[in-house]
Amino acid sequence: MANPVIRVLSILDPSTPHTFIQPTKKIHESQDVSTFLTSKAYTDIMTWILQLNRSMFPLKVADDNIQTWTLNSDSIQFSAPVRQLQRLLSKLEDIIQEVPPDTGPRRFGNISFRRWCEVVESRASDLLEECLPADLLHRGSSGEGATAETELKSYFLGSWGSGQRLDNGTGHELSFLAFLGGIWKLNGFPKADPGVEERAIVVGVIHPYLELIRLLIKTYNLEPAGSHGVWGLDDHSFAPYIFGSAQFSPAINDTDLTPEEGSLPNAPDPSGVAKANIVERERQTNLYFSAIGFIYDVKRGPFWEHSPMLFDISGIRAGWGKINKGMIKMYNAEVLSKFPVVQHFPFGSLFSWDRDPNAPLPSSTVHTTSGPQARPVVPDSGPPSVAASRPVPGAGTQAPWAKSGAGTRAVPPMGSAAAPWAGARREGIPSSVPSGATRAPSILPETSRMPPGPMAPTRAPWSAQPQPSPSQDGDADVHTKAPWAK
Repeated sequence: MANPVIRVLSILDPSTPHTFIQPTKKIHESQDVSTFLTSKAYTDIMTWILQLNRSMFPLKVADDNIQTWTLNSDSIQFSAPVRQLQRLLSKLEDIIQEVPPDTGPRRFGNISFRRWCEVVESRASDLLEECLPADLLHRGSSGEGATAETELKSYFLGSWGSGQRLDNGTGHELSFLAFLGGIWKLNGFPKADPGVEERAIVVGVIHPYLELIRLLIKTYNLEPAGSHGVWGLDDHSFAPYIFGSAQFSPAINDTDLTPEEGSLPNAPDPSGVAKANIVERERQTNLYFSAIGFIYDVKRGPFWEHSPMLFDISGIRAGWGKINKGMIKMYNAEVLSKFPVVQHFPFGSLFSWDRDPNAPLPSSTVHTTSGPQARPVVPDSGPPSVAASRPVPGAGTQAPWAKSGAGTRAVPPMGSAAAPWAGARREGIPSSVPSGATRAPSILPETSRMPPGPMAPTRAPWSAQPQPSPSQDGDADVHTKAPWAK
């Protein structure tokens, strides 16, 4: 079989003039998400995420040995640009000391975060000048036009959270990924063998970024941005679940496709996320468990209760490869296809709003319903789709009380949240479950076909399964079905 084509994010030719653009908001209503999913920006974002994801898979080396990539691995060497970006993150952390949280009583968000964002914005140009090459930042400077710094600065400032709303979420994480992708496109990282620089970026930059975000969240009590609440994957982040599941997936060589099932030998069982001692051990070396560990830091109660989607995924029997594949699909559906998440993403020349000529035309019958609506526009006919990864706009996982085939959503029962243990046999329900809780049944077996309602919570279709009974050590021990498990 011919070797597969491994796509990487293209690098701009430095010898060719390039016109930079001040990034601007383009997504104003839900139908604009359909256009985004056919844009060059979407193609580049997904290419970049898949490129980083592939780099974190264990690598087959000589004599049937396997090289793994942990957060404390000595095998990952950091280039000068990676170290400069680490310095940039360190300077941002120092600003927290300059702007301590307000001591007054506040339930949602600490207003001092607004001041932190103002300080970062006022120093952004100087920070970028200190930590990125001048020839990269000033590229395109001629007269009063935009430069590479203009575009990078826009994604940089969008990476930390909203000072206005005092929140942080996956849209801000997406902005940071675009910031790094923009540097890559500008040839800001050294050329190396496939995966070498990419995994240095994941371990050496993205992980410290996530640690800084977690510090900001705890320091300023930031709210989740566009959260689905308990029915979402995570309140604030998604990237660590993609790259962390890749760390535990089967090993590949340079020409292998990424595996869709199986696990690295001796990898922890996915069910370990519900056991605090395993989480504490694995969070030091793995991105997935580092994100789970943060949940343990900020939430109390049974894991299956406050993080039902992650608990559901922990029951996947086909291994971490299956989880990694599912995370990519879920990122498409729950981040890139959701109006509340991508509405603030700005588009310039590095991540362009222009149509990707290989993209399918947006559907004229299915629209994202999680934001403002406009009158549908029937697009012209065009070539068939060649991008299998592009999601249906508005597709995602089903709300626990939604009914398929109906034009309206069923109202959830008053006084009881739709929980993963609803409908279970009484013998298998933990004692902490309210005895009177019920839920409206869901009859949608496939979770990627129906758009949710405005800001609808997401759920996996496993709520009718018996819920775990506590084991002797107090941890739940059960295998459940994830939304993309077969």
